[in-house]
This record gives sequence, structure tokens and C-alpha cells, in this order.
Amino acid sequence: MSRVFFQEFVSLDGYVEGRNHELDWHVVDGDFNRYVASMLDAIDGILLGRLTYQLFAAYWPTATNPEACRMNELPKVVFSRTLKKVEWQNARLATAPAAEEVARLKREPGRDLAIFGSANLAASLVPHGLIDEYRFFVNPVVLGGGTPLLRDLAQRTKLQLTKSETLASGVVALYYRPA
Repeated sequence: MSRVFFQEFVSLDGYVEGRNHELDWHVVDGDFNRYVASMLDAIDGILLGRLTYQLFAAYWPTATNPEACRMNELPKVVFSRTLKKVEWQNARLATAPAAEEVARLKREPGRDLAIFGSANLAASLVPHGLIDEYRFFVNPVVLGGGTPLLRDLAQRTKLQLTKSETLASGVVALYYRPA
């Protein structure tokens, strides 16, 4: 069985992007790059919402950074109600609703599946108990507004901290599992 983790950059005041959808406040340092290399080698696939897919598909195919090859090679499942096709290498559109598709993927043997960004996708999976781990990279910035981390959740979800790490940049990595 596979596990699903949700990984997201978040500001100190709980936003995943600024008021104008800006992401220029994300702090990436050597510690984070080492984490990414290790994490990408430990997963079997990526789950993406439409917006994150479009950002990634515009960047990764021509990127030259060390993790680009792995990002392009990994299988990707894209959840969208508006896209008719996806063209990024090893990407496919989900054919079932997100909760059904992710539940099915979790039943398959394999290593972890990662949700990068895609906060709306993650929020849709929380009520179904389909996220096994939450990895929040809290950046040392207050945005004062923007898109909240997990909006429109109808019920409280208790989490238990399993690990924390402070990166050299001041980013604090927090790992939680459902309590």
C-alpha cells in the first residue's frame, strides 16, 4: 500500500501564495535542496491539481537543476475538471473524482505518493482521511493576505507533530500525521 503526503510552503500567517498569487517568497536553500533530492528518490509518483500542474509543466521540462530529471521521469496524476489533456512527460489526467482515484492509488503496492502545492486538491482529500502525512515548510515571512493553506474544510482535523527541523535559511519544516 502507498502512503500520500502533502507538502506545501506556507507563510507564518498561513498563506500558500500572496494576494496576487505570487510565490517569490519561497525560501530554497541547500538544506531544502538536499531534502528534495532525497524525497524525490523515495516516492513513486506525484499528485497535482490543475494550477500546480500548469506551473510545473511550464518549468520542469526545460529545467536544468539536479532534480529536473527525476521530476520529469516520475509518474504524475493530474486532477482537473477543465483540462482535456496533459502533455508533460509521464503525466495523465485522473479519470475518477479525486477521492476515488487517490483511494485506489493508495491500495496499489508502492512507495509514497506526493502532493506538491495543490492545496485545493489536498483540502478535498482531508475529509476522506486520504492524507497520511503533512509536510509544511514554514517560511520566515508574513504575507498579510493571499490564499490560505487549507480553505473550506468543514470539520476540524487533529494532527500530531512527528518531526520538526529548522533549515539554515530559517524555514521550519514541520511533519504531522493525522491524530
